[in-house]
Amino acid sequence: MMCLEITTRQGSYFVHLGDLPQITLDCRVLVVSDTQVGQLYLNSFLDHLEATHISTHLVPVGEAFKNWESVESILEAGFRARLGRQDCMIALGGGVVSDMVGFASAIYKRGIDFYNVPTTLLAQVDASVGGKTGINNAHGKNLIGAFHAPKGVYIDPVFLKSLEARAFKAGVAEMIKKAICLDASYFEWLHTHPIKTHLLEAIFKSVQIKARVVEADEHEKGLRMGLNYGHTFAHAIEKEGDYSQLLHGEAVGIGMRMANALALELGLLDPTAHTRVETLLRAYGLDLSYKIKNMDMFYATMQQDKKNSAGVRFILPTGIGSFEMVDDVPKNVVYEVLRIWA
Repeated sequence: MMCLEITTRQGSYFVHLGDLPQITLDCRVLVVSDTQVGQLYLNSFLDHLEATHISTHLVPVGEAFKNWESVESILEAGFRARLGRQDCMIALGGGVVSDMVGFASAIYKRGIDFYNVPTTLLAQVDASVGGKTGINNAHGKNLIGAFHAPKGVYIDPVFLKSLEARAFKAGVAEMIKKAICLDASYFEWLHTHPIKTHLLEAIFKSVQIKARVVEADEHEKGLRMGLNYGHTFAHAIEKEGDYSQLLHGEAVGIGMRMANALALELGLLDPTAHTRVETLLRAYGLDLSYKIKNMDMFYATMQQDKKNSAGVRFILPTGIGSFEMVDDVPKNVVYEVLRIWA
């Protein structure tokens, strides 16, 4: 088993990568999964868990259910299980489950511990690590939430054997995202090492990048902003489809291409680097087509993005392994670039 330690202001925690070990917790535990993952893996996971008392709870599947109603159901399950402040929750699922359980545990009795056991590639390489938790609402994605680091993360690639090709591809988008804006060597590695044949190493490298960024900038004031590359556009894409038409990673793939086009237009990204990025996205089937339904509403959603300061803040690549935060892009320039997708 490979292991990484992440140190934050809230304390340190370990990310374990490899075969799921026996997990022993001297407390009461609520295991939360969704109805799909629960059917596949809940019983086998419980075989790896020992605790003072174990309760379980299932939420509906999908981003459309990442809302207050689902979080309230998790909180209610916690109260029924009689969890105290010394007890914990475990998220067994993808990024949606991880985000909701992280948020629910952050506000349950003013905060209890939680552990992540991610079952999708996207959750394993990104969502389960870093302590950003939250839910969606009518105004946009992840606008309600908290920074609440997990007590531990257990990444076992065996869960990915049941993952559909589409969901696997969505996870790859988050891996490529880190490479483009934060790690040129990882970008080159991805060009020469097919992810499926180097899966464990690919996941480990992605988590290493996330760990380095989180330790340097836990609350997203500078470097960690690079992890939002493509997301300003992606969140608007997801909201436009009522969080039910595209997977998050698919929207990120499209969002990265929109960000690349804007960076190229502004002269921040040279044509050669732009072509190399497009080539890598295409190699993994992330050159997805998309049509913006309503340009004005799309732009208005971007204006609601939580990282904005003045106007819309864009995270744009300036080369392979580097990015820039840009706040002052004229609206007409954004519209002109986005007409490619109109």
